[in-house]
Amino acid sequence: MKKIILLFVSVVLLSSCNNASKEQNADKQTTDSTTVSTTTADVANKSFDELFKAIDAKDINQNIFKLLGENYSVITAGTDSIYNSMTASWGGWGRLYEKQVAWCTLNAGRYTLELIKKEGRYTFSFFDDAYKDQVLFLGSKTGRDSDKMKELKLTKVDTPSGNITYKEAFLVLECKLIQQSTINPADAKEVEDKKFLEDAKKSGKGYHQLLIGDITKVWLRK
Repeated sequence: MKKIILLFVSVVLLSSCNNASKEQNADKQTTDSTTVSTTTADVANKSFDELFKAIDAKDINQNIFKLLGENYSVITAGTDSIYNSMTASWGGWGRLYEKQVAWCTLNAGRYTLELIKKEGRYTFSFFDDAYKDQVLFLGSKTGRDSDKMKELKLTKVDTPSGNITYKEAFLVLECKLIQQSTINPADAKEVEDKKFLEDAKKSGKGYHQLLIGDITKVWLRK
């Protein structure tokens, strides 16, 4: 009888351990994921606080190479009355001047760059594949002489500090501009890189600009 009871207890404990292990693996998969699938219908009527939670920049566990190479990112600057967003595919983050910073490079002719320099702040937002068309649309035309922001189907929202992002994003970095530098083709070591920078200058208003922003807040989809 004792053996039967012990066998029963062992089975229960083993089952509990297996379930706990499955739950931990599921949690890990959710944590490791770089995307949170949503639709505009899911988020349109929700507030910023209902959608996002604040985390420290050092707790970002997403892979920046996947975020910029496989997911879709947007840089936004301006105010509620005048703002603009652009597709971004170059950037990263780390430490500089003992600060947690993010960097990106923008063509000197970008309207978004003009607004960043004016306001001194911007957001770096990341989206999953469901919003690919909308994110790429932001890079298809300039907002300086078009109504592309009115045509955009993403849902604009202000962060608590007044920066602009979109409810459909799954990761948002708020940045304060601390350095702007011109990328000089003469400093590039590869011929193709020099050519790219020179060609970009012809289509813009100067050489590419390297922007470094102090990360003031990080928001992650709940």
